[in-house]
Amino acid sequence: MDAAHTLDLAAHVTDLTAAVCDIESVSGDEGPLADAVEVALRKLEHLEVTRDGNCVVARTHLGRPERVVLAGHLDTVPLSSAGNLPTWREQGADGVELWGRGTVDMKGGVAVQLRLAAQLAEPNRDLTFIFYDCEEVESQRNGLRRLAATTPELLTCDFAVLLEPTGGLVEGGCKGTMRADIRTSGVAAHSGRPWLGTNAIHAAAPVLKILAEYQAREVDVDGLVYREGLSAVGIRGGAGNNVIPDECVVTVNYRFAPDRDESQAETHVREIFDGYDVVVTDMAGGARPGLHLPLAQAFVAAIGGEVAGKQGWTDVARFASLGIPAVNYGPGDPLLCHKDDEHCPVEELVAAEAALLRWLE
Repeated sequence: MDAAHTLDLAAHVTDLTAAVCDIESVSGDEGPLADAVEVALRKLEHLEVTRDGNCVVARTHLGRPERVVLAGHLDTVPLSSAGNLPTWREQGADGVELWGRGTVDMKGGVAVQLRLAAQLAEPNRDLTFIFYDCEEVESQRNGLRRLAATTPELLTCDFAVLLEPTGGLVEGGCKGTMRADIRTSGVAAHSGRPWLGTNAIHAAAPVLKILAEYQAREVDVDGLVYREGLSAVGIRGGAGNNVIPDECVVTVNYRFAPDRDESQAETHVREIFDGYDVVVTDMAGGARPGLHLPLAQAFVAAIGGEVAGKQGWTDVARFASLGIPAVNYGPGDPLLCHKDDEHCPVEELVAAEAALLRWLE
């Protein structure tokens, strides 16, 4: 097949990151980037390449006693209204920075994966590189979830590294995430005669008060601290500007520490909103750190530096559900994820590539 875009895997990791970012791939539209990744990887004779929808999987088969997965998602959140592509470079306080959508979340990590795939024809472990779609949207569409359900043998490994942005730290585990709709009901009426109805939006005020006063837990799980959060992320109601609304829906997002499973997280939210109509719309469990395991300890020792708990949700949880220890490690400041000023220092891209080469060469 021929791709409309080409990727040069021999290019400097910064140039390759820019090239990957400049192929726009908002969730659901990863096809052109997946095509380019597939074409580039099929040129490497030491890799077996498999395509599944907009997922691309490349594997070595060297008979090594251990296999490691390096995984990253191809999609990004939508571009900013002002436009943050194509990428550009700026001089920062500590060196050159690459700016634009995806430079942090997480096409810098994808570029590092591609560079490693090209350089490691004889790695010290067998390698599986996974590039997947639809991570930034609801869990049901996630490409890694699809692979786990349809071709789990492609995910088989002893250890996995998800190259999500961590600022060059090793981040263990991740929090779970749950979304739920909290509904309040009323009686519709003409807004000129509101006493004839019951305003469902007004009835949602106690829901917002509960959220504003909520005290989030900080939980130590296997030596790493996770801070929870319960937040309103959307509210909708009303059928016209002269109608008393008969329904209001507050969408909440609960980010829960990995000491709780999905059932416990749902029970907690239902207890918080006791007496309200609660409908769970999305759920993905978290993952305990697993840093006590030998492969994880060897990885941390090879990479060096600080270890922390992952404060967001990542697909390490999917590997954990398969019984595979996994960590997050990649270039870019995670606090810049999804922001319009997304940018990554060039030195972090270079350092991530070098650290993983040290571990795998």
